[in-house]
Amino acid sequence: MYTEAQERKDLALYIYEGHKDAFGVKGRHYDFDAMSLEDLRSEAAYIERSIEESIAAEQAAEAQALEEFEHCVAETIRYGAGDRQTALRWMTQGETFYHHQCVEHWVWNQGILFTDYGRELVKELMDIVTFTEY
Repeated sequence: MYTEAQERKDLALYIYEGHKDAFGVKGRHYDFDAMSLEDLRSEAAYIERSIEESIAAEQAAEAQALEEFEHCVAETIRYGAGDRQTALRWMTQGETFYHHQCVEHWVWNQGILFTDYGRELVKELMDIVTFTEY
């Protein structure tokens, strides 16, 4: 049997944790005990909409970053690199790479690390970049 107390607890937890997904920080400012059940439901609905908007904005930013990165690769090939591997080598030659995390950081700076494409690009770059000893 689902009680009002359990619903309050579940809604408070969802709001608290979901606030981070929506806005980047946990919802520590809430006084859940002072909120009515309807207030909690309303806030949970607001958090849900905000999470959906945040996800959509993140996906749009990733898509744009991917498009810009692919354009840069294509331009580098057009400027004389000849192929993708050479273009990636030219694009990364000004960087110093010490280990795998440096490659991930470079891809993160492109705005695409946490995409499937970005993860595959890291693997691809591991065979292209030159690593420097500390």
